[in-house]
Amino acid sequence: MGAPPRRYAQVGLGARSWLYSFALADRGWARGELVGLCDRNAGRLAQRVDWARAGGLAPCGCGPEGFGAMLREARVDEVIVATDDRDHDAYIVPALDAGCDVISEKPLTIDDDRLARILEAQARTGGRLRVTFNYRYAPARAQVKALLASGAIGDVASVDFEWLLDTQHGADYFRRWHRRKENSGGLLVHKATHHFDLVNWWLGSTPTTVRAAGARRFYVPATADRLGLARRGARCLGCAEAARCPFHLDLEAEKALAAIYLAHEAHDGYWRDRCVFDPEIDIEDAMSVVVEYASGAQLAYSLNAFMPYEGYRVAFNGTSGRLEHRARETPYLSGDGGAPGLFVKEETSIELFPQFGEARTLPVDAGEGGHGGGDALLLEDLLDPAPTPDPLGRAADHAAGAWSVLVGIAANRSIATGETVRIASLRAAARLAPAGTAG
Repeated sequence: MGAPPRRYAQVGLGARSWLYSFALADRGWARGELVGLCDRNAGRLAQRVDWARAGGLAPCGCGPEGFGAMLREARVDEVIVATDDRDHDAYIVPALDAGCDVISEKPLTIDDDRLARILEAQARTGGRLRVTFNYRYAPARAQVKALLASGAIGDVASVDFEWLLDTQHGADYFRRWHRRKENSGGLLVHKATHHFDLVNWWLGSTPTTVRAAGARRFYVPATADRLGLARRGARCLGCAEAARCPFHLDLEAEKALAAIYLAHEAHDGYWRDRCVFDPEIDIEDAMSVVVEYASGAQLAYSLNAFMPYEGYRVAFNGTSGRLEHRARETPYLSGDGGAPGLFVKEETSIELFPQFGEARTLPVDAGEGGHGGGDALLLEDLLDPAPTPDPLGRAADHAAGAWSVLVGIAANRSIATGETVRIASLRAAARLAPAGTAG
């Protein structure tokens, strides 16, 4: 007989968490058993427990105060953390201390002190802590990794990386809890941790210094005034400018979002559709970062959240040539029931420019499903008790999660101080191996 199925608990039951619930409830595929659910919103918790029991599962449910008891009573082996970013450490640390392994949604956390606490707990317990970097698993991005590892352009001297969020996806961060740095660390932590991790992984190196600039240029009251939205309210629901505002979100019409959020507002007062022009927002929407690596490579990165289309462009300049990768992505709204981050096939490309040879446009490896085909492959790797060996090393451990978020943390500090920040000066960095290769 084989080993019994691993026993999983989920904490944080917002839109992203359904990816894991569906996988664990799929009897034809499931690699584990869903035995526990936890959320601070009592209505959302009851909704998920009822859904699970209707599907033949029998998880126990609890609020944050019952988390520790749930781990013991349900004999949990592994915890999947998908709460607001600011709360990740509040569940990762006790889960590790209880002897559980942990899967954390990115980013691992939002600031230096929280990150140090997590790394200290991992070192103290020896527990396995993985971070869900699905961007690594998209076949096109894995193809870039393989090309760089093959020496196709020699040693990488510099990377130019531009990420564009459109006015559908980008605006959505300014409606939700992400709009406050105290919750998300801003987009340089919450969103760009994906991108910094990709570069760390692509280069196989770790960051050493960071310099950044950023500001909120578009999602400000002045933009609303310019659009003539003088009667705007605090949220989209019931707003007097709903018919004229290009950023209006009809939460009642978005049935998937309404079921997760609107139906349960009375339990915690959380509004999923706050005005994107609210003066209380304190995260940036236009950012640029320069990162130096232990390998000697440099990264020039930018992120803008109000663009007319969604996608990215990245170029690697090497001692033997240049590699360019571009991807246009379909717009989406988090939690609307669609598959996020789908590549537009005809506008996704990989081009190789040898230093002394003819340029080549390469066939792009394609994937099906969310995040460029990465979500399904990520789930296989996370939940399969014996995953297929992966020469590209796509699985991300606690160190990979930490190196990526350290860039965002350092970038926030650089914006605040106007100075270049050495990664080694951050408290959490002392818990990691010396600069070298990244997981």
